[in-house]
Amino acid sequence: MIDTHMHLDDDLYEIDAFSILNRSREKNIEKFILGSATLEENLYNEKIANLEDDVYFTCGYHPSECNSYDLQLIEDIIKRSKKVVGVGEIGLDFHYGKEDMEKQLELFKKQLSIAEKYNLPVVIHTRDAMELTYEILKEYKVKGVIHCFCGSVEMAKKFIDLGFYLGIGGVVTFKNSKLIEVIRKLGIDNIVLETDSPYLSPIRGEVNYPENVILVAKFLADHLNISLDVIKEKTNFNAVSLFKLNEKK
Repeated sequence: MIDTHMHLDDDLYEIDAFSILNRSREKNIEKFILGSATLEENLYNEKIANLEDDVYFTCGYHPSECNSYDLQLIEDIIKRSKKVVGVGEIGLDFHYGKEDMEKQLELFKKQLSIAEKYNLPVVIHTRDAMELTYEILKEYKVKGVIHCFCGSVEMAKKFIDLGFYLGIGGVVTFKNSKLIEVIRKLGIDNIVLETDSPYLSPIRGEVNYPENVILVAKFLADHLNISLDVIKEKTNFNAVSLFKLNEKK
């Protein structure tokens, strides 16, 4: 299986990054894509990915970084690392207000332009800003993943029509989530699996780990009446195709 979005540089973990990866491999997680949010995490992910054959990463800045970022660093990393598979996680987050809306928009658009320039997929963070995110994405020739998608069927179809996959993780297992109904109506042709570990664990109250991507897959299999093998095969195919993992060495 493939975890298409995770964070290893986090104090929530009780074991180090290499132990996390090894434990996940023992549970048949075959490829890992690290998501970047800050300048420090971009550099950390580059280091880990360069050391581990089955680890890749996306580089970029989370909207919370809109007051302090270095876009030249992102371009430099893209040019020098063969393990970069996308630009992300980038986007908009108005959950705590829109005071920095213009700065977020500026950072988002600049990073979309970088993705266009280097023909890389994007990993989109959108929180309380889904419609605006969609309107902006329409202006760029990019495809990618809507990370931690939790919108409606109608919104999902709009993103899919733009060439995006829906990133499905632990949220789908939450009791108050209606995401499984969205997927039931849409099918699994346009989804990839992710954990966003150490966050959003399918085991509530516990730190999330990449190995838990299998719990997400099992939940989908059980609730969609689709075999686990089919879930694995389709979501792995989508991830490999989008991020061109077979071309990255």
